[in-house]
Amino acid sequence: MNDFVIITDTACDIYPDVLAGWGVKALSLTFKFSGEDKEYGAYDLPIKEFYQRMRDGATAKTAAINIEGFKDVFREELKEGRDVLYLGFSSGLSNTYNAGRLAADELLEEFPDNRVIAIDTLCASAGEGLLVKLAADKKAEGKNIVETARYITGIRENLCHWFTVDDLVYLKRGGRVSPTAAFFGGMLNIKPVLHVDDEGKLIPVSKVRGRKAALRAIVDKYEELAIDKNGTIFISHGDCIDDVNAIKAMLEEKGGKVELITDVGTVIGAHSGPGTLAIFYLGKHR
Repeated sequence: MNDFVIITDTACDIYPDVLAGWGVKALSLTFKFSGEDKEYGAYDLPIKEFYQRMRDGATAKTAAINIEGFKDVFREELKEGRDVLYLGFSSGLSNTYNAGRLAADELLEEFPDNRVIAIDTLCASAGEGLLVKLAADKKAEGKNIVETARYITGIRENLCHWFTVDDLVYLKRGGRVSPTAAFFGGMLNIKPVLHVDDEGKLIPVSKVRGRKAALRAIVDKYEELAIDKNGTIFISHGDCIDDVNAIKAMLEEKGGKVELITDVGTVIGAHSGPGTLAIFYLGKHR
């Protein structure tokens, strides 16, 4: 069986140097600020500058990767005799995965002796990133592309995403909360607790008053759902490192092991806003 390469997209919110250390490549989604013609790749703008622009009132519109973009990258690997395992941004949130899947199907006709497997991770941000890391670990153990793909599809619905946002206005723009709920939520300091469900869609679960209560609610969910209280946790955040330090300490008190802290990148952050804080781990269910 051929050697294979794992490819993902930048909705995983794992920086390129970290992915490279895992032996993983990533295609970049893009975004534009409203009223501007310039298109940015995921890492073209420093993340602090991106969030400051959002705090100053800018809005950003994101774009998925197209089929030809996927084909160009996949074809380079296939020409070198390597198979391709693509782990994509949740189809419940973006068309990116479907473009990757269609590209994979088309290239199988061009390279009949190779495998191109596209998996909908049903994940976002560092939840997708954690699944990519687990796939890379399997490859490092010597598993082939089929075994690795089977493992990932078997655990993806156990990848828990629990998070909160600081300002409901960004979820309002995406249709996740009503304008009325966003207005009164801001007035009353209401913070939503959300997760990504089994269909890879973002779902509000509860509302609490105040940021600290939201962080506690997320940690309570970890204690309830985590398969292994000593297991790996990834944290991503939208420029709110003090809250990261607070929730990290709370998780470690429960025995959790925070392996990686990363930024909520520009593509996810365009929809969730500054102050987003999320944790990811394997649980009994999502």
